[in-house]
Amino acid sequence: MDVLPLLAAVCVLFSPHTLALASRAKAPALPIQSEREPLPSKGVSGCSFGGRFYSLEDMWHPDLGDPFGVMHCVMCHCEPQRSRRGKVFGKVSCKNIKQDCPEPSCDDPVLLPGHCCKTCPKGDSDRKATESLFDGFEFFQEKEDDLHKSYNDRSYLSSEQMNTGDSKTDFVALLTGVTDLWLPSSSGVARARFTLTKTSLAFSITYQRINRPSTILFLDSEGNTAFEFRVPHAESEMICGVWRNLPKSHMRQLQEEQLRVSIVATDGRREEIQGKIIKHRALFAETFSATLTSDEENSGMGGIAMLTLSDTENNLHFILLMQGIIPPTEKASPLVPIRVKLQYRQHSLREIHANVTAQDPDFAEVLTDLNSRELFWLSRGQLQIVVETEGHNAHRISGYITGRKSCDTLQSVMSSGDALTPLKTGAVGSAVFSLHDNGTLDYQVQVSGVSSTVVGVTIEMKPRRRSKRSVLYDVTENFAAAAGGGRAVGSYGRMEARHIHMLLQNELFINVATAEHSEGELRGQIRTLLYSGLDSRTHELPFSLAGQFVSPPVRTSAGGHAWVSVDERCHLHYEIVVNGLSKGDDLTVNAHLHGLAEIGEIDESKTNHKRLLTGFYGEQAQGVLKDLSMELLRHLDKGTAFIQVSTKMNPRGEIRGRIHVPNSCEFGSRGEVVEEAEFDDLVFVRDPEELRKDPHTCFFEGEHHAHGSRWTPHYNSCFSCTCQKKTVICDPVICPALTCPHTYQPDDKCCPVCDERKTPKEIPAEKTEEHPEGCYFEGDQKMHAPGTMWHPFVPPFGYIKCAVCTCKGATGEVHCEKVTCPPLTCSHPIRRNPSDCCKVCPPEDTPLPEEGELMQADGTRHCKFGKNYYQNSENWHPRVPLVGEMKCITCWCDHGVTKCQRKQCPLLSCSNITRREGKCCPECADEFTKEEEMKMVEKKKNWRQ
Repeated sequence: MDVLPLLAAVCVLFSPHTLALASRAKAPALPIQSEREPLPSKGVSGCSFGGRFYSLEDMWHPDLGDPFGVMHCVMCHCEPQRSRRGKVFGKVSCKNIKQDCPEPSCDDPVLLPGHCCKTCPKGDSDRKATESLFDGFEFFQEKEDDLHKSYNDRSYLSSEQMNTGDSKTDFVALLTGVTDLWLPSSSGVARARFTLTKTSLAFSITYQRINRPSTILFLDSEGNTAFEFRVPHAESEMICGVWRNLPKSHMRQLQEEQLRVSIVATDGRREEIQGKIIKHRALFAETFSATLTSDEENSGMGGIAMLTLSDTENNLHFILLMQGIIPPTEKASPLVPIRVKLQYRQHSLREIHANVTAQDPDFAEVLTDLNSRELFWLSRGQLQIVVETEGHNAHRISGYITGRKSCDTLQSVMSSGDALTPLKTGAVGSAVFSLHDNGTLDYQVQVSGVSSTVVGVTIEMKPRRRSKRSVLYDVTENFAAAAGGGRAVGSYGRMEARHIHMLLQNELFINVATAEHSEGELRGQIRTLLYSGLDSRTHELPFSLAGQFVSPPVRTSAGGHAWVSVDERCHLHYEIVVNGLSKGDDLTVNAHLHGLAEIGEIDESKTNHKRLLTGFYGEQAQGVLKDLSMELLRHLDKGTAFIQVSTKMNPRGEIRGRIHVPNSCEFGSRGEVVEEAEFDDLVFVRDPEELRKDPHTCFFEGEHHAHGSRWTPHYNSCFSCTCQKKTVICDPVICPALTCPHTYQPDDKCCPVCDERKTPKEIPAEKTEEHPEGCYFEGDQKMHAPGTMWHPFVPPFGYIKCAVCTCKGATGEVHCEKVTCPPLTCSHPIRRNPSDCCKVCPPEDTPLPEEGELMQADGTRHCKFGKNYYQNSENWHPRVPLVGEMKCITCWCDHGVTKCQRKQCPLLSCSNITRREGKCCPECADEFTKEEEMKMVEKKKNWRQ
C-alpha cells in the first residue's frame, strides 16, 4: 500500500492554517472517496471534504483509511456560512477534541474501542458525559408517543408488514393566497403532503382555483429559498416530486416546523399561494380528505379536512385546518362562532356549532353513526363539508370529501409463500391499483408461472380464521387466461366507504386461486409504495419476477416485480419489490434472506454483458445505472434482457423476469452529462446490520463489502479490491508496456500513456471523436479513454498480465489479446513473480536499468514515506501529526512500494471489552481487572520484603 499521498493529505488536514480554512484547500484533504456516494450537483449547500459531500451541520471524524482508521480524537464540522449576497454555503473546521474529555472518576480508566476519551471500566457514566458533548449536532428525532399518537379509537391497523427500520415521518401544509404582496391575493388553495425518509422528502400536492403552477419553492426559517422544484407539464391536478439530500439544518427546521412551501403560477397573471409545513397526528390515520375553497375572488381563504372512519362503528372523525376565514383582530383571542355542515346536493345532513379563534382556527369533531346512505355518498365522493362564519360579514368555504390523494402507488406482489397455506410453486402475481374520486377502483393484475388454470382472482380482507376467507370483490370475470397465468384489467365501481378506508390503510389483500390450489396459490397485501420519482410507475405495468422463469426453474415461495426505464441520457432506472422470501430455510446462514439483483442477457452461454444492480435487504431495491454498455442497451431494446434476484439458498437465481425497455441509445450511455444528485436518494431499502452478520462479508477501511463486490480503495486509487468470502484481495493496477517512443504521466491516471503530441496517431482524430466517452470494459466496470491500454481485471484472480486490452476509438469497442513474450538470450530464464506472464533473465545476466527507468524496473527500490527514505525490506512505525507514532501499525518497503499493516488482534469471546492506552489490542475487562489485582498483590509482597 502506497500511503505517501495519504500522509501528505494528513499533513494538509492538520496544519494550523488548514484547520481554519479546510474547505478552501485546493489539495485533497483526505483520500476518502466512494463510488456509492457521488457528490451532489452544484447549488446544493454543504461541504466537499476528502472526496465526500457533507450536509450543513454534519459532524464527522476524518477517516484515513486502512490500516490507520478513523481519527476519533479529531472532529470536523460543516458550518453554515452566508455570503454577502445571502447565499448559504458550508465551511469545514476541524479540531482536536481530546482536551474536551471529562476527567474520569476512577483511578484506572480505559480507552474503549471507537472512543477518544478514557472511561472507567465499570460503569458508563463518563461515556455518556462524553457523548453528550456532541448531542446538539445529532439528527432531531421525534418523540415516539407523539409521532404515533392516534386521535380516534382505531385499533385494527395491521403492523405485521411494517418495517421498524424504515422510519418515515409525514407532514402536511395548507397553502392559501399570500396577503402581504402588492398583487391581489390569490383565490387558489392547495394541500401538500410530505413524507420524510432518511435523506429525502417526497411530496404530493393537489391544488384548486389556480392555474397550473410552474415552480414549487421551499423556504427556510429566514425566508430564503432552500429548494426549488420546476413543475413538469401535465394534465393532472397533482404535482409529484422529491427533494433529495436534505441538509441536516433543513431537516431540523422541518422537524421544528420552520419551513414553508410556496406555489407560483405564471400562466396568465402571476399568482402565489403559500403555507407552513407542519406535523399532524391526524396524518397517521387519514383515509379521506377534502380541500375547501371560497367562491369569493382574491379572498385568500381556504382549508383542508383530514378524515377517517373509526374501527368498529360508522363514526367519521375529522380535523379542519383553516386559513383566512376568520379575520385577525386586536383583541386577545376573541371567540368566533362557526357552523360546520355535512351536505349532499345542497341539502344539509349534519350541522355542528362551535367557537374558534383567529390564533387557533383548527377544529376537530366526530360525526357519529353515519347511516347507509351517508356512507354510500361518502364512497362516491358526493358528500360536501362546509364551514361558515356567522354575522354580517360572513364567510364560507367548502369542498367535496374523497379518498386520500397521493402520488404513491397502490400495488401488490403476490407470492406462494404468502398464501394462506404457504407454498413453494415458483409462480408470481403482480397488481397495480388506482382509486378515483367517485370510488371507482381500476386494477391491472397479471399472473405468471402457475402450473394449473387460474379459477379465481379476489380482493379480500384478512381472515379471522385461517379456514374461512373474507372475500370482498371478485374480479375473476375480467381475467383472461393464458399459458402459465393470464391478465385481468378492469374497474370496480361499487367500493364501500369502509373498504376504501381499509385499502388506503394497507389492510386489503389480493388472492389468486388455481385448479390445483382452490383456496389460493398466490396472495399479496395491497400496499402503498412511496413515490420515488420513477414516472414509469404511473403508466406502465411492472415486469414480473418468478422462480419459474429461472433456468432451470426454481420452486420458490418468493415473487417480485420491477419497474425499469431508460431516460434520455441512456441511464437505466429500476425499482424492485419482492415478497415471500423465506426466512425459515436460511437459518444455517442467517435469519433474514439476502438478495442480489442482476441484469443481463437471456443467453446464459455469454457472460460478458451482466451488470450488478445493487444488493438489497428487506423487500425493496431501487437505483440507477449510468454506464451501461451498448450491447446491454440493445438487449433492453430488443426485450432479451432480464432481471434476476439471487439468494443464498439459490445463488444462481431465485426469481427472474424478462425486461423489455425500448430505447434509441445507439452509442451507449452518456454518463458524463448527468447531474450526479439525480440519483443520490435512489437508495435501496437495506439493513446494514444484516450485511455485518453475513459470514461472507468483508470489512475493509471501516466499511462492510458484500461477497463478490469490487471497489477502489480509499488509500490508493491505483488499486482495485474485491471481496471473496471474507477475504479482501487488493491488486495494484498493472501498467502495460508501451511501444511508443514518447510517453507522459497524466495526473488523473495510474499508468503512463503515449504522448500523441509527439507520436503519429494510428487512429484518425475524427474517428476517435465519434466515441468521446471511450470504451466500457465489463471486467473492471470502468470507462477507458480511446486509445488507452490496460491489463484486464478478472475477479477473483486480479489483473491478468498475460493479456492487454485496447480501447479502439474508431468503434468504441474493447480489443484484448495475449501478450507476446520477448525472446531471451540467457540459458536459464526465471519468472520473478508467480503472477508474471513472461520469464526474464536472472539479474546477473541483465544489465542494470538506468535511473530514469527505476519506476518501470523490477529490481530493488527504496521507498519514500513522508520526508524519509527507507531501503527495501526496512520496516518502521509511521508518525501522524497530532497523534504521534502509531506503534500498532508497521510499515515496510517492498520493492519501492510502501505497505502498512495493523497488528492482528485475537478475537475476544467476552462481552465487556476495553482498550488500555499504549495497547494495540482490546482486552476483556474481567481479565484486565484480574491482572491489575495480581499486580497489586505482587506490589504488597515487595513492600513486605
